[in-house]
Amino acid sequence: MFRIRYCFAVVAACGAFAAPASAEKRLALIIGNSAYTSASRLANPANDAADMAAALKNIGFEVLLGADLDKRAFDAKVRDFARALPSADVALFYYAGHGLQVGGRNYLMPIDAQLQGERDLDFEGVALDFVLKQMELEREGKTNIVLLDACRDNPLARNLARNMGTRSASVGQGLAQVQTGVGTFIAYSTQPGNVALDGQGRNSPFTAALTKALLTPDRTITSVMIDVRRDVLATTGGRQVPWDHSALTGDFYFQTTSAPGAVRQATPGAADTTQERLRQLEDALKQKSSPQQTADMVELAQSRERLRTLEEANKADQKRIFDAQYNSSRSGGDAQGRANISMEIGAIQMQIGRRVQEMRTLRDRIATLETSLGLKPPANEKK
Repeated sequence: MFRIRYCFAVVAACGAFAAPASAEKRLALIIGNSAYTSASRLANPANDAADMAAALKNIGFEVLLGADLDKRAFDAKVRDFARALPSADVALFYYAGHGLQVGGRNYLMPIDAQLQGERDLDFEGVALDFVLKQMELEREGKTNIVLLDACRDNPLARNLARNMGTRSASVGQGLAQVQTGVGTFIAYSTQPGNVALDGQGRNSPFTAALTKALLTPDRTITSVMIDVRRDVLATTGGRQVPWDHSALTGDFYFQTTSAPGAVRQATPGAADTTQERLRQLEDALKQKSSPQQTADMVELAQSRERLRTLEEANKADQKRIFDAQYNSSRSGGDAQGRANISMEIGAIQMQIGRRVQEMRTLRDRIATLETSLGLKPPANEKK
């Protein structure tokens, strides 16, 4: 009888130690918008959302899933999420679809959004800071994770910029970086202010890498994002660099070998075996991704983007030269007018020449970085 009672006591004690991880409530709102009515349809966000929801369910998240939501349905999903948040230890928000920034503020776009002017933003879009506010209200000391695959090339932003006239400069490319509250981690599919790729397959490069990386146990969210960054850089030939900002106060694990999903705080007097395991994980992370390699990948992405910008500028200037010559030949004009046009063309040609020199330097540097990283240049890249 004593042995039976002793066994029950041991089991109960083990259960008490396991309870915090297994009882932790993790809630996710997953939204993917593809079928836009006033903008180009996106191929992958609905697939991205479905696959992200499946991955999170597999590791113990309770998931609210929304696909192709208009403004009313989008607001309703956020409200359902907000109502369930107070009891959640971990809250995760994932969004794939069109998004834009105006004046440093980010907006997520329902599928029926129509933006004729700046006033429409608050009525037609969903402000990201509003969602973040719901995640942080009355949840002090809890964990928030925001994953944004919303930096795609956006015709809604271009249309808004055209209609805003002199204020169009406030419409930025991609999304703006967000300063989060304590306990919040936010990740972007590409660096703030840049445009991400939608992808040629079922998923975007970012979501394809993320759904794979988060299923690996015993990886902190920081190490998961390093894996995602390396994967996306390789997939996009260095053109896209996933970005993140963390205000977490502990290490978050999507899953561990003992229990799926946990936030681990540093605990004085922790067992030596636990500390040794953490050191092993840190060593493995250092071996997998050297700081120099990551820096080279970021430099490669920035160099390729700069090269693309210079090429587009030269194309625009070549068109300016053609238009000036064409208009001059049609109108005739006096000698002074022709001289002015010649001077204008000469100035443009000098700008083109300077860009060509910079482009040569960039191409050499890109080739060097590609060789050191073992990356092949994309088939459509100019040499």
